[in-house]
Amino acid sequence: MAKGYQANKDRQEAVSLFGKEIGKRAGFKCEWCGSKEDLRVWDYQPEREPEAATLALLCGRCRDLADGRKPDLIELRSIRDALWSDIPAVAEGAARVLASCKEPWAREAIEESFIDEEVKTELLR
Repeated sequence: MAKGYQANKDRQEAVSLFGKEIGKRAGFKCEWCGSKEDLRVWDYQPEREPEAATLALLCGRCRDLADGRKPDLIELRSIRDALWSDIPAVAEGAARVLASCKEPWAREAIEESFIDEEVKTELLR
């Protein structure tokens, strides 16, 4: 148990080292919806070594969406613009949430986005 705890603690410390950089990149607002409330760095690919491309600054509501909370259509529309970010954690993370809703407009937005073709294929099948 201690090993898992320590590994998680080490991971959180590694992610936190990027906090200021990610905050500046994001203009200190949520990189999905633009909110300035309850901002924290979100780890898009926790299985990889943390780097700026795998981290996004998200508000509490968007972190909840990223963690699997079922979104409403207004929330989905508010994160659609994130698909055009050149940061994988921002664009691909938002695409994963949008793909879960199965709305035709969301699918179309993902198809038109600049995210990795392999990720698009995975999300749209």
